[in-house]
Amino acid sequence: MDTATAPRQTDPEALQAFLDRFAADQAATMHAATVVVGDRLGLYRALAEGGPQAADDVAATTGCHPRLVREWLNAQVASGYVEHDEGRYWLTPEQTACLADPSSTTFVAGGAMVVSSVHHAIERALTAFTGDGGIGWDEHHPFLFAGTRRFFEPAYRANLVPHWVPALDGIKERLREGGRVADVGCGYGAPLILLAQAFPEATFVGYDAHVGSVEAARRAARDAGVSDRVHFEVAGCEEFGGRDFDLICTFNALHEWGDPVRAAEHIRSALRPDGVWMFTEPQTDETLGESIRARTFFSVSSFVCTPSALAQGAADALGAQAGEARLGALVEQAGFGRFRRATETPAFLVLEARP
Repeated sequence: MDTATAPRQTDPEALQAFLDRFAADQAATMHAATVVVGDRLGLYRALAEGGPQAADDVAATTGCHPRLVREWLNAQVASGYVEHDEGRYWLTPEQTACLADPSSTTFVAGGAMVVSSVHHAIERALTAFTGDGGIGWDEHHPFLFAGTRRFFEPAYRANLVPHWVPALDGIKERLREGGRVADVGCGYGAPLILLAQAFPEATFVGYDAHVGSVEAARRAARDAGVSDRVHFEVAGCEEFGGRDFDLICTFNALHEWGDPVRAAEHIRSALRPDGVWMFTEPQTDETLGESIRARTFFSVSSFVCTPSALAQGAADALGAQAGEARLGALVEQAGFGRFRRATETPAFLVLEARP
């Protein structure tokens, strides 16, 4: 008999270890909701700006109910997110950078909105699991759209201009001289706005099939003062109309498309002969096993990425853990002549394809 399926007696120590793990996961899941509340109501910001203070002071600054603020603060202390001594609460510089400063490259509080959106999708996911598998992007809670931008933007700010663009041979120089750039699957437009601020001579256009995201991207471009050079259009990955781009970007979106090969073919046709397609995808582990990174991406992919592709007609969606080898095969199938890993971060692969 296969040892993996052979019956055996329960090991009390192993059982307790699993129960302890589940308890920790349950606590973290509950705590994620408090992060959304603290982020949206400015509670973390009040702590960062006010220094050590009583719960009533935080409540007064934010206009929130004092008793609920005290309970919220105690939840933060219990999770190690806030410091406490003799009735006063405060954030360390490290906690501030992660929870209270959206301009920080390590700001992660926005990710809790994505977590919350997944829980909002449970009822819809039940029908997907027992039906055709599809959940359209526009069927999700608005937290997913805003949370995606707020979670990924710090990584783009830390890496896109200083590291990723320079890793693409000749592209930085071309953009300085006035190249043309597209972002396919642009969402709220954060990467294009960063590129526009760094390369004032270039022009940019973002394409996304989600109307609400395009509208939000247009507002963000106006707020950033770059709407004269950054435009956003409602269009899918297989139908956008621009041509002769020096650089086309796709940020963590390829695995959500129904026919990624066909989309890649369309992207190739929209590039100049010497153009570059840069796309990012999540890092993967060599083997399937316990992994925080894989746990995160497989979980969100079960609710968002894979159902999105299935809703667009995918026969066998890539999923958020496709891996570099499979992505390289896709690029080759789409007719690109060159493919390589341009650079990477602990979370993402930065891949380059050329015609």
